[in-house]
Amino acid sequence: MSAAPRPLHPGFSRLLVTSALATAVSLATTAGARAADRGVIAPGARVEKLADGFAFTEGPACDAGGNVFFTDQPNDRILKWSTDGVLSTFMQPCGRSNGLYFDRDGNLWACADEENQLWSIAPDGKVTVVVEHYQGKLLNGPNDLWIRPDGGIYFTDPFYKRPYWNRGPQEQDGQCVYYLAPDRQKLLRVADDLEQPNGIIGTPDGKTLYVADLRAKKTYAYRIRPDGTLVDKRLFCAMGSDGMTIDNEGNVYLTGKGVTVFDASGKPIEQIDVDARWTANVCFGGPERKTLFITASQGLYAIEMRVPGAALHFR
Repeated sequence: MSAAPRPLHPGFSRLLVTSALATAVSLATTAGARAADRGVIAPGARVEKLADGFAFTEGPACDAGGNVFFTDQPNDRILKWSTDGVLSTFMQPCGRSNGLYFDRDGNLWACADEENQLWSIAPDGKVTVVVEHYQGKLLNGPNDLWIRPDGGIYFTDPFYKRPYWNRGPQEQDGQCVYYLAPDRQKLLRVADDLEQPNGIIGTPDGKTLYVADLRAKKTYAYRIRPDGTLVDKRLFCAMGSDGMTIDNEGNVYLTGKGVTVFDASGKPIEQIDVDARWTANVCFGGPERKTLFITASQGLYAIEMRVPGAALHFR
């Protein structure tokens, strides 16, 4: 019979555990560095113009099939770029829609700027006006939105005077961020200390919201409470943005002069130049959601990415 093995000295056991932890941390750090070295753009990919001749493109949003819808706001229409590369008009007129986002039931939510409303557009094109006032006063003009996993909706409400408005001066006492509860019965003002909130996006776990303050040239991150309120505001980066999206590695994409990509810590990691005066908005689309669609001035652009967009919550 062989002798029983001698127990390890406690100090040697701690040394083994410490060494294993150090190795795991080193491997994770190395993997993260390799991912950063690869960048977020697919190898060899370049920005391509898919279509042009629009007045001003905005608000791209991806449906469950990977088709991308976007707005040509001055021409009052929502267009669709299908996964097989066909461009068509989805709706015209469309309430001068700006930002768009699909919910899990396939309804297209639209910031209908013509009468300062938030719309829900069913797949058959039926429009429901869901929000048009806050505390009995007209909104400034809903601009962009994000729908969290449970169906709650955040939207920005800056004030940009439009030539097609037939209304008096700004009625709201600030340019704010609002939250519409999943039951669509409660509308809360959740951020009122921004100069001009514009782009907005959240993490797919529904825990963090990013809001760009375009006029202040800053983007902030907030922790989202279950009741929809926002806490723990912190500066994410010293750059504002017209529109925003996020990929499945947690990188955040801001727009203006092309597309600037920041990692989750707020460090800039990529610059995507676009041959246009102004880059308004971005979203991931395509069958695998690995194509970054870019609305910029009079055109619709795209570039293939290494990393796909963050998961959307479709049924």
